Amino acid sequence: MSVRDRIGRTLRLVRGPGDTGFAVDSPEAGYLLAQHKRLMFIVAVMVLLFISMVAALSLGAVDIPFFETMRVVLNTFTFGMFGDPSDPSYERIVLSVRMPRIVLCILTGASLGLAGAVMQGLLRNPLVSPFTLGVSTAASFGAAMAIVFGTTLLGGVYYTSYEVLGQQITIDDLSKTVMSFVFGMASLVIILGLTRKTNVSRSTLILSGVIVSYIFQAGLMFLKYISDDSQLRDITMWLMGGLSGVSWGNLLIILPIVLVCGFYLEKLAIDVNMLSSGDDVASNLGVDVRKLRNRGLILSTLISSICIAFTGTIGFIGLMAPHLCRMVIGNDSRYLFPASAVLGALILMVSDIVARVIMRPSELPVGIIMYVIGGIFFIWLVFGKKARTGEE
Repeated sequence: MSVRDRIGRTLRLVRGPGDTGFAVDSPEAGYLLAQHKRLMFIVAVMVLLFISMVAALSLGAVDIPFFETMRVVLNTFTFGMFGDPSDPSYERIVLSVRMPRIVLCILTGASLGLAGAVMQGLLRNPLVSPFTLGVSTAASFGAAMAIVFGTTLLGGVYYTSYEVLGQQITIDDLSKTVMSFVFGMASLVIILGLTRKTNVSRSTLILSGVIVSYIFQAGLMFLKYISDDSQLRDITMWLMGGLSGVSWGNLLIILPIVLVCGFYLEKLAIDVNMLSSGDDVASNLGVDVRKLRNRGLILSTLISSICIAFTGTIGFIGLMAPHLCRMVIGNDSRYLFPASAVLGALILMVSDIVARVIMRPSELPVGIIMYVIGGIFFIWLVFGKKARTGEE
């Protein structure tokens, strides 16, 4: 039985057997078909994400057989019921190196994809994202400030660590997190101040983001100029974007913030849908537009900055994921937000796998892969649109 037939049967049951005026092409059937398509898209992306997670656990500088990988993972939840792996190093590689990296990859990709979708909905501009608004660059500048001036401002406290749930959390990590959010938020405030008029054009908003990005890029170059050799290397490698070196302690900082903010942003989806009809219409429907924008943009900046503090600059996910999802499932934010989050995680996961295997045993920074993918995406977006509209 086809999807349309199942939907027709469902509507007949709802309307009752005596209703003979039912048409499968009715608005109700069209709505259910669209809803089914959206859910199937999200489920399909989640399946692909799971497959890529398994591949990420197995592939790298050292390839681990699939069944050995599954044995290590299952032993974690069954207290060793499946026996020891053939190589004792497999357990350390999977659980201490690759598993935290995969979790960070999912959280970062989902945060950037969700933040991009929320920002685009709140500002009604499909070209808005944490990267194009300069939030990523500003957050990078904040983290670089913590790297260069951390010991100067905090002294020996900078290297202090605390044990939480059996994992080490350092003041170094906390300082980068706080500084990234502060400067990411500062960039957003500057942009909203420059474009405070309600009828500002899309190009003006993006241009403001470019201007702010250049300002913080100048600050980054200055920090690189005054840093010592060790700090310079840390900043340079960090700016390329990467997921290596993450620990479970780092994830204890990121995970609760991303989960809480993500669920709250999803709750704003209905109000964001109302906002798509215009500020006046949304206000007449009972939406506090100013409060909605402030909360949504602050939380989007928070989850973006928190992840960037540990991964470095990773661009284009917040632009690509919502665009691709919108082409398939439309503009309904109730489905667009979770779809963008899952697709963002998938894009970053696949990019990280490529970064790990393309030059092994060496590793390529994932930020380089994302710039290549982002450049190709922009070319396709521009020239594909021209081809569809018949422009010269």
